[in-house]
Amino acid sequence: MSEPDRKAVRAFSRRLFDLYTAAGLTLMIDVGHRTGLFEAVAQGPATSAELAERAGLQERYVREWLGAMVTGELMTLDGDRYALPPAHVPGLTGGGARNLAPMAGMVPLMGRNLDGIVRAFREGGGLPYEDFAPDFTGVMDGLNRRPLDELLVDAWLPLIDGLPEQLTGGVRVADVGCGTGHALVVLGRAFPASEFVGYDIAEEALARARAEAAGLPNVRFEAADAAAFRPDRPFDVAFAFDSVHDQADPAAMLRGIHDALVPGGRFVMLDMAASSDVAQNVGNPFAPWIYTISTLHCMTVSLAEGGAGLGAAWGRELATAMLGEAGFTAVSDRPAPGQALSLLYSAARPA
Repeated sequence: MSEPDRKAVRAFSRRLFDLYTAAGLTLMIDVGHRTGLFEAVAQGPATSAELAERAGLQERYVREWLGAMVTGELMTLDGDRYALPPAHVPGLTGGGARNLAPMAGMVPLMGRNLDGIVRAFREGGGLPYEDFAPDFTGVMDGLNRRPLDELLVDAWLPLIDGLPEQLTGGVRVADVGCGTGHALVVLGRAFPASEFVGYDIAEEALARARAEAAGLPNVRFEAADAAAFRPDRPFDVAFAFDSVHDQADPAAMLRGIHDALVPGGRFVMLDMAASSDVAQNVGNPFAPWIYTISTLHCMTVSLAEGGAGLGAAWGRELATAMLGEAGFTAVSDRPAPGQALSLLYSAARPA
């Protein structure tokens, strides 16, 4: 093998260090999100002491954190006053879908189980969902809540022809793998004439769901394995939000959803925007993140149960094929507005 070009070696070393720096800054973003520092600095330029007072924190820690923010070019420094550039405010603060600060929490959450992941690389198997609990529930809820609030009713549902009108008129709706159930709370408030039932196997998530849905008579939740739920009556519409790819038996889940629908019933699935072919994902700026969270969570929790291990990057081609194999027709997908990581699938049980 010939000696590599020295400039190329140095350039790659710099890229590696850039990656490590970005990982460190991700942890600092998580700190800023958890402590309310971003919200504090968004109120206006301030010294480290003023920001610490606004957020109710220790100034010495705030000052060191600000050093990372300024040198990492997330914030600016003018004299002794720190500021958040206006273009950075939506990405780090507020209740909108553009606030990506909650995503930073995925990095420490995934990283804490690296020893088990490395062991699974050598021995097989995986890490069960319980190894990520209870923190995983809270992180995912914080990550998904803003897009659901802002986009589900106004941006996503109108893409499915006639669905908003159907929900307005009153139908039975299921959310399979509902997690903390926030999607059904949003839908239950928007469409009071419809009945909504969420299914999940995680009791801590269902406890949060029931607490939030208190007072909504058209929303309820049941504990059930997504691959084996059997409703007492069929549904007109079913949803699955990023819940299929990490199931132990995703094929059984899709068949179960198909069979739980009335003839002509609709299935709407939100899942990762990726191809099933790695080569087709080269150049997709989101692909490294998708493969990473898949390795460190989605795939391993399935393999821990002896499951299919689809992973988050199961992709459009395989998803479409599996929907067809489950009996669905009229399968289509499109980008989910405001959520570049996701595709919105629509399918139907034949009438």
